[in-house]
Amino acid sequence: MTQGGRALGIAAVIAAAALWGTTGTVQALLPDGKEPLVVAALRLAFGAAALIGLAALRVESRRAVRALPLAGVVVAGLAIGLYNLLFFWSVLETGVGVGTAIAIGSAPLWVTAYEGLIRRQLPDRRRALGQAISICGAALLVMSGAGGAGSVFGVTLAALSGAAYAGYSLITSRISQSAPSATVAAATFTVAAVAVLPVFWVAPLGWLAAPGVWPAVAFLGLCATGVSYALYTWGLGRVAASTAVTLALIEPLTAWGLATVVVGEALTPSKLAGAALLIVGLAIVTACPRR
Repeated sequence: MTQGGRALGIAAVIAAAALWGTTGTVQALLPDGKEPLVVAALRLAFGAAALIGLAALRVESRRAVRALPLAGVVVAGLAIGLYNLLFFWSVLETGVGVGTAIAIGSAPLWVTAYEGLIRRQLPDRRRALGQAISICGAALLVMSGAGGAGSVFGVTLAALSGAAYAGYSLITSRISQSAPSATVAAATFTVAAVAVLPVFWVAPLGWLAAPGVWPAVAFLGLCATGVSYALYTWGLGRVAASTAVTLALIEPLTAWGLATVVVGEALTPSKLAGAALLIVGLAIVTACPRR
């Protein structure tokens, strides 16, 4: 992998995380009675459809389906499906700030733990420092103004969702060379969408009839899920999983920027400090040499 290829991979991951950062603002447009688990399931369904369409555009991507490692695709698909459901469930139990901080902040720690314990590959000091600063900045940015620490159950759900996301990133990074990224993403999200179908049988759906719901849901699925994970999967083929999940912390930075500009959320010293720490930490991680 050339330095230029790694730079493009970093840019793809950052672009994906920026798209994820729009979800909070878009979900605010949904009615108050929305069911978060249904939102998660619809995101996966729309995202899978978008990724299948993207993969179908190229002959190489269609042919590569046969080359996909079935076990890896199934496990990665179940992991990303589990991440979505656990994340939205944790937000119900802990609130958006605490749930998001624990979920996205724990993912780099899960990946680092796996690489250290299983692969015997510890991050160098500079990379570890950048990860620590980024996580602290993201936590400060997201949790500033959050009310309460949430229940133990909710915190556990958030941590498990971070583990599921880390697992998806690690597995996808390993299988990304077996087929074009669009094929890998389409296959894993199809598994995820099928796995969460039971949600539509157990959760209330009446709120979907409210005006303005479907355009927001379509954006969440097609852009904030389909396009974003196509970029993220492509990027995972060019940067280490530990780097990718750390760069994905740009998500709360984007969400904060949109909340400030679009929603009119007040600027506070703690949020500004969190944003600054996050940017510094990501700059350190990005500048680290490829492993």
